[in-house]
Amino acid sequence: MTPGRFEQRRERALAAAREANLAGLVVTPGPDLAYLTGHTPPPLERLTLLVLAGGRDPVLLVPELERPAAESAPGVAGLELASWNDGEDPYALAARVLRAGRYAVNDQTWASHLLALELATADCLFVAAGRALPPLRAVKDDDEIQRLRSAGRGADEAFGDVVRLPFAGRREVDVAADLDRLLRERGHERVEFTIVGSGPNGASPHHGASERRIAPGDAVVLDFGGVAGGYCSDITRTVFVGEPDEEQRRVYDVVRAAQQAAFEAVRPGVAAQDVDRAARAVIVEAGYGDRFVHRTGHGIGLEVHEPPYIVEGDETRLRAGMTFSDEPGIYLPGRFGVRIEDQVVVTGGGAERLNEASRELTVVA
Repeated sequence: MTPGRFEQRRERALAAAREANLAGLVVTPGPDLAYLTGHTPPPLERLTLLVLAGGRDPVLLVPELERPAAESAPGVAGLELASWNDGEDPYALAARVLRAGRYAVNDQTWASHLLALELATADCLFVAAGRALPPLRAVKDDDEIQRLRSAGRGADEAFGDVVRLPFAGRREVDVAADLDRLLRERGHERVEFTIVGSGPNGASPHHGASERRIAPGDAVVLDFGGVAGGYCSDITRTVFVGEPDEEQRRVYDVVRAAQQAAFEAVRPGVAAQDVDRAARAVIVEAGYGDRFVHRTGHGIGLEVHEPPYIVEGDETRLRAGMTFSDEPGIYLPGRFGVRIEDQVVVTGGGAERLNEASRELTVVA
């Protein structure tokens, strides 16, 4: 990624702050800092702070021991780099950089840092960026979409690998370990989660993986993902150990139809909540409305969950380049659950799936 692209991102972020009548934006370690500078320090008690403010060059304040890493970050061109040593007060230094006014602060900022900044800057007011600004990272550029597509392809391949392995008689944690290994073999540098919910455990959307042994007749929800090339994957498929019974087959067909309805509703200008409504209408019509217990989707990029959210009440108008999940589900407590999830990107005329693993009903051994 070229240094100029980071400068463009910072310019867009500052323009958005101006439009919101803010003096600027302050950013601590996390996805927003990575997006704006390419610098990815861990969030620690030592203050790292990017200040974007009108009328001055951007400033990145870092601990002296982290200065070499900051200097080597791909997006530091055009930044003033200021450092502080242990024993010095970094908040006093930040106060000298910050002019009076209202600033948006990224939502991941530790309370300890924010409270110390408020004490050091009596003439500054800090507001949550998530409320004051449109999402900075919601619209992806071509490079980001390609990275998401590549991560999705690795997850697709891991699914194709895992369904060739035995399920019956093995513990959920064993299959979860398989998924972890396969994701890494398919190019993921980090695995974030491997949900394996068999039988009644599949009726809990965020079950995780347990010691339960998978049995013939089970529906098994597989929800897994991680990070490849700095961007996230997240896919869900539901498989059946042996031929499904009539209701399992019906529920699967309803969820698949709901997922397709949501996908077909995606296009520029549509409100995020309308995509949720499209999926939910199919499930309600089938009589399972009260068993669809979560939103239809969430944005994805540098984080697994980020704006926009595909849920009733999110009136964000979709734009080409936005990426998010399409993952309706039906959950029957004490019995089984079914969820099918792909990541999609909004295109100029509709949407494209970033996952292409089979959505056909899949039977495993």
